[in-house]
Amino acid sequence: MIHRLAVTLALVTAPGTSAIAADSVALSIDPSRPGPKIDRNIFGQFAEHLGTGIYEGVWVGPDSSIPNTRGIRNDVVAALKALKVPNVRWPGGCFADEYHWRNGIGPNRPVTLNPNWGGVIETNAFGTHEFFDFIDQIGSEAYLSINVGSGTPQEAAEWMEYLTTEQPTTLGQLRAANGHPAPFKVPYLGLGNESWDCGGNMTPDYYLRQMTIHARFARNYNPAQRDTAKMLRIAVGPAGGEEARWTEWTEVVMKGWKNRQWSWDMEGLSLHNYTVVRWPAAYASVGFGEKEYGEILKATLEMEGWVGKHAAIMDKYDPEKKIALAVDEWGAWYAKLPGSKDGFLAQQNSQRDAVLAALNLNIFARHADRVRMANIAQMVNVLQAMILTDREKMVLTPTYHVFKMYVPFQEATFVPVTFDAGSYTHGAVTLPRVDAIAAKDTAGKLWLAVTNVDPTRPVTIAASVAGVTPRSATGETLTAPKVDSVNTFDAPNAVTPRPIAAKVQGGTVTLTLEPKSVTVIAILP
Repeated sequence: MIHRLAVTLALVTAPGTSAIAADSVALSIDPSRPGPKIDRNIFGQFAEHLGTGIYEGVWVGPDSSIPNTRGIRNDVVAALKALKVPNVRWPGGCFADEYHWRNGIGPNRPVTLNPNWGGVIETNAFGTHEFFDFIDQIGSEAYLSINVGSGTPQEAAEWMEYLTTEQPTTLGQLRAANGHPAPFKVPYLGLGNESWDCGGNMTPDYYLRQMTIHARFARNYNPAQRDTAKMLRIAVGPAGGEEARWTEWTEVVMKGWKNRQWSWDMEGLSLHNYTVVRWPAAYASVGFGEKEYGEILKATLEMEGWVGKHAAIMDKYDPEKKIALAVDEWGAWYAKLPGSKDGFLAQQNSQRDAVLAALNLNIFARHADRVRMANIAQMVNVLQAMILTDREKMVLTPTYHVFKMYVPFQEATFVPVTFDAGSYTHGAVTLPRVDAIAAKDTAGKLWLAVTNVDPTRPVTIAASVAGVTPRSATGETLTAPKVDSVNTFDAPNAVTPRPIAAKVQGGTVTLTLEPKSVTVIAILP
């Protein structure tokens, strides 16, 4: 017998929220038709040597007055631990293909330049050991990018030997002398970055040849990674966009993998897609209105098409979906904040970005059979960051709060949701008004995430859930007075989640969503 669930959810609303009558949207959840697992790695982070993302954002040095553990700031570590960050991609980005790992080990490190990002000094104070210390502190795993652009296969192979051998080779002994006798674990290895552009302006065929050489010689020697915990190698894939070169790139790399010899392999293909209406990025991250809100969200929803297009090409060569699609750079890219340095990519983070983050995470979850990794750009102080810092101050962004609300979806099983999304229109832009995903976690708890894209009108969700007898339904919602509302160092809690009070009755889950909101609820049987 199929039981029907009804829950009336009264939102705990902020003063001044709209009293406009909410329209109703019917939504149906069917836990009896489970889909693929939502890989926790789609909630990955990205930390490049760019602006103040590493230096100040993560690393302050052991002599800093800012509370730190071995030079890594404690407040940032605590905030990231709460997100259960699955992996951190480092050292880049464009920086990775000019990074030489030996500069970042040992007591005497050369001072170099960072030509890609502002031409500033790179002290190399934050290197291999500091990175692994950082991910250990936040409870994450390493996604390393090797230098395929200006580096050599030998350099990459020696880095991997330095990192992972347990034998007393010269490099293994050097690692021990630098403070880490045991081999490091490297679960994920990026084989270059944007090799079609800042990573070397390569053609697809030339990259394929370089990638196969690096995939052959950048071996992992850690005995703990020989069987089920093998390192996954992720090749450079396309960017989002209509250009034919992107589909050609995916075709060439996937065909090369299909026809590979025994001596090399890969387990993933990357996709980079930023939310930008046009280049160079000109939209402001503060002080914008509903027009810009709609145009940016229209651009971000193009992610659905890019993922689908390249997944279809991958399916031709890999129908069993062995190769993961790793969207390892995504997020909003706006004009730099006034007064910030060129090349530092500093921007604010608003309620618009919270909605944008939820829409993208939902897309990845709906494609969980192929999308098994994603890394938002970037973790601290750069682009669509989780965290902003200013010397000793730290603030959590609206995007941070969405990632924390979505923690229950890590490793959960996707559950199909059907609904009429309706539409939101402003000027020439029309968008789906509502978006939603559902999943069942490993403990059997059902989770529902619903986003109301409309920035002016609330909406009531009337949801039926097949086969569940509820005991309770509770959760959080994230909204704000305006589409450009932000958290600042003076007002760090202007945009924060609020609880939802719920009661159980009847045969429908009734949930009223505030305008421009992201809501996550747990439904307990």
